[in-house]
Amino acid sequence: MQKSLPISFRLPPETKAALEKAAKDDTRSTSSLLEKVVTDWLKERGYLDI
Repeated sequence: MQKSLPISFRLPPETKAALEKAAKDDTRSTSSLLEKVVTDWLKERGYLDI
């Protein structure tokens, strides 16, 4: 399996808090939730075919 690559960006405090709550509610880390959201978005728009 290929290693994941790090990515970094800034979020407003209220967005970060909402992300942390959503991840906790879904029993995920924030990184895991972000990976799922981005991957789903890319698949839906035909940018990713995995």
